[in-house]
Amino acid sequence: MAGAAVLAGTAVPVATAPTASATSATSASSAEAAGAAPFPAVSVRPDDARYPDLVRGMNQRWTARPESVRLVSSTEQVRSAVQQAVDAGKRLTVRGGGHCYEDFVFNDAVETVVDLSEMTAVRYDEQRGAFEVQAGATLTDVYERLHKAYGVVVPGGVCYSVGVGGHVSGGGWGMLCRRDGLIVDHLYAVEVVVVDARRRAHVVVATREADDPNRELWWAHTGGGGGTFGVVTRYWFRSPDATGTTPESLLPRPPAEVLLSAVSWPWEQMTEQSVTRLVRNYGAWHEEHATAGGPYDGLVANLSLNHRSNGQIGLLTQMDATVPNARDLLDSFLRAVSDGVDVPHGAVTNAMGEHGPMPEFATPRRLPWLQATRYLGVTNSVLVDPTLRGDHKSAYLRRAIPPRQIATMYRHLVRTDFANPNAMVLLSSYGAAVNSVPRGATASVHRDSAFKLLYQTYWHSADEDAANIAWLRDIYEDVYAGTGGVPVSDENTDGCYVNYPDIDLNDPRRNRSGVPWTTLYYGENYPRLQRVKAAWDPTDFFRHAQSVRLPGH
Repeated sequence: MAGAAVLAGTAVPVATAPTASATSATSASSAEAAGAAPFPAVSVRPDDARYPDLVRGMNQRWTARPESVRLVSSTEQVRSAVQQAVDAGKRLTVRGGGHCYEDFVFNDAVETVVDLSEMTAVRYDEQRGAFEVQAGATLTDVYERLHKAYGVVVPGGVCYSVGVGGHVSGGGWGMLCRRDGLIVDHLYAVEVVVVDARRRAHVVVATREADDPNRELWWAHTGGGGGTFGVVTRYWFRSPDATGTTPESLLPRPPAEVLLSAVSWPWEQMTEQSVTRLVRNYGAWHEEHATAGGPYDGLVANLSLNHRSNGQIGLLTQMDATVPNARDLLDSFLRAVSDGVDVPHGAVTNAMGEHGPMPEFATPRRLPWLQATRYLGVTNSVLVDPTLRGDHKSAYLRRAIPPRQIATMYRHLVRTDFANPNAMVLLSSYGAAVNSVPRGATASVHRDSAFKLLYQTYWHSADEDAANIAWLRDIYEDVYAGTGGVPVSDENTDGCYVNYPDIDLNDPRRNRSGVPWTTLYYGENYPRLQRVKAAWDPTDFFRHAQSVRLPGH
């Protein structure tokens, strides 16, 4: 997210506070409901010892020097902080509970940062008949509380440190997406601090109810990205097809157990032909299984095309173990993906190599769902290292990747003038339940893709910025050279994922397609988002480099 006010990106900007216990989460939420905040708002200024930790994102490329950071614990404190920034003419951004891929929160222009990272309550709201989640919570907060107390889940992302605020507002993809859809497909309501035409900050709750006069504001937060309409302080979740009256009946139940598999192919054994076959197999399987209703709705697989310097190409798969013949189905999938991939017998190992952290999954293993979710959320060193810098780009794929594009990927993945084990193209499952929702039902417009791509690289030193950013631009723009350097919507591709924000899409030197970044992210839904912007943020107080623009801009 780019935060809640600036809630953009994939999640929020920085690391969250420790996960709240069930008791403290409930008491914090109850205190707010009674009109009391867990603690008074705190202003942290540059001379405070806490300041350096509060002015940087998870991505260490992004830091700022705001006049103050406002630590808040209630919706009223957020409203007050926004009003003070409006009255003083201060540029305001919001830090939630996770991380943002761009500088939408921490940049040279920001003067006030509102920090939501202590607003982590997760509880059942009897009045609304839905689960309330404060916008500073991380996915770990949500999964632990919902599963332990109620046995339910929302189909969010895999990374433990992703913040709810921006993850939800950007659509929210995760490991249960093919079975249960996107997280926004279960969003019932949102609470937002907005600024009206008279420059007064006030609190609005918008629901998906057809007769709710604020419904369009709810719709905008189902994939419109963050940083556009106001500061999200709370979400409420209830599945639209829920018919029960007890909390346990209002959201999906996760699988009791899942099968985890992690295999890899050593780069030293891989030819261009074998890499091409592997990628084509993966794409063809997902193209064939892009619609919902089959036995594979419970399978999600991530294929990591790591740079050759990593030593491995990895495939991590999670399968719902409660499906009949789950192990046979998983084995069939693994055979389909590896079919014709010519490597010596015995060369295929676990997904991280013999010396990596996942050798125990070279043979698929059954694990309880929450245990598997915890494991996947913390085993990737890229997700837990607080010193890393990074850059990211994305694409949605409707069909298998064309051979010419695979050849281009291969050329950049084996380059010898650049070597970084954390540089990769990650292919992730999509479709099935996601594709059962119409393109306009939510602001998340990408509803007919089979899988998606994340181009990314991570590194440690500012001295390495230029080489890594250049490599990522090279591979991305070369892959999509036929459409101006970006994945425009055509028979194969369908634009970009707003939760992987990429500022290069704004630059005509990098995006030579003539298709604006707004179309790549939002397709035909963008004009509707602009109307919501005009209605709820007419002064454009909430903005960043890729926030929704007012009509006419």
